[in-house]
Amino acid sequence: MRGNSSADSQHPYNESGATVIILGIILLLIGYFTSLSILTTIGGILVVVGVVLWILGAVGKPVGGRKVWF
Repeated sequence: MRGNSSADSQHPYNESGATVIILGIILLLIGYFTSLSILTTIGGILVVVGVVLWILGAVGKPVGGRKVWF
């Protein structure tokens, strides 16, 4: 059984949020250098959504019914 310690409430750096942000940055760069606006748009959306979810998860706000999302 898992105890309710202070280590449970402080979630360390999670690679999932960083993965979404890095993917968004890669798509932004590819879209910029190849002049494909759809990749630039999708990359920008991924970066913004990744950062918002990462911040909400770090603050401890429940996102989608989960206490820690990213």
